[in-house]
Amino acid sequence: MTIVATGLHASAATPADRTDKANRADKADKGVGPLLRAWRERRRTSQLELALRADSSARHISFIETGRSRPSEEMVLRLAEHLDVPVRERNALLLAAGYAPHYPETPLDDPALDALRDGMERLIQGYEPYPALVVDAGYTVVAANRGITMLLEGVPEKLMTPAPNAMRLTLHPEGLAPRIRNLREWRGHLLAQMEREIALHRSDQLRALYEEVAAYPVPEDAPGVEPAEPVPYFALPMQIEHDGRILSFVSSISTFNTPMDVTVAELAIETFLPADPATTKYLHTLAG
Repeated sequence: MTIVATGLHASAATPADRTDKANRADKADKGVGPLLRAWRERRRTSQLELALRADSSARHISFIETGRSRPSEEMVLRLAEHLDVPVRERNALLLAAGYAPHYPETPLDDPALDALRDGMERLIQGYEPYPALVVDAGYTVVAANRGITMLLEGVPEKLMTPAPNAMRLTLHPEGLAPRIRNLREWRGHLLAQMEREIALHRSDQLRALYEEVAAYPVPEDAPGVEPAEPVPYFALPMQIEHDGRILSFVSSISTFNTPMDVTVAELAIETFLPADPATTKYLHTLAG
């Protein structure tokens, strides 16, 4: 897949995707009780606390977790909601309990998502000249505006095909990494972000990606570079060189509220806001 200014594409399945699907099938064989207990413990919630939230009893929660009681479909969804279980994993819980998946997983190029695609394209186009992109749960880039295309100038084609990945593009030694002036800090920020996602989603695909990008070498002479004049940043900026200038951005990630589709739930829109007046002026100059 080649990044175009605002092209949305469905990402191809990877070996890690297939491993995730196989693992979800294994979970279904183990029953819903151990899975719910694992999510409860991951959220550091007691049986009593969960019972109070879900309008149940600690005894009933205990019976569900030990397999002495089979929860209703409505109870599975209620517990998943109060445990903040990701939408994809809610389907896995339902399958483990003997029910059909509740949330569809519509391909991104399906006509049913035309309005969603159009809306996202308008959003990232409207953000120009500032960079913005859309990624899926595995950080595969499914859309990007001209601001992102500008930052990716000079990145080799092998990192752009068949499915460009935002983490690889940023941290690979042949990607943006050599031009990121505060690479150590920005790399640490991205790896910590991935660790949080892995803890939330328990995804083998994300774990494999994390291990890959964390192993990329970091030049010993790649310390964080302070600007010539201190700037009161309100968040960690990414300082990247472009055409002999140092551009500074802070990023913001948006997701969809209360999604009812797995695909939609796993999309994220990342926008890059100029962190200093010089970056703002330069981008507007490029845009004409």
